[in-house]
Amino acid sequence: MKKIVLSLALLAVLVSCQDKTKEKLDEAQDAVTEEVQATIDSAKIKAAAKLGAAKAEAEAKLDSAKLNAQAKLDSLKLKSAAKLEATAKRLKESVKK
Repeated sequence: MKKIVLSLALLAVLVSCQDKTKEKLDEAQDAVTEEVQATIDSAKIKAAAKLGAAKAEAEAKLDSAKLNAQAKLDSLKLKSAAKLEATAKRLKESVKK
């Protein structure tokens, strides 16, 4: 009889512990889920910041390249205009002769 009562008491303890363990596991799972979500959000924010910085840098380089190209184009226009004037002057002189 003692063995039966002890067995039932042990069984009752195991069953009650099982419910607490399930609750603890659920709480741990929720905590891990929240932590993972926070880590993902943090990574998204960092990636967005880096992407924004890279975009700004690329735009700055593009603007710089445009300015350099425009400056070279203006320089070439001036050189070609000067050569055209010199050629026109020589042509006028050759026509006068």
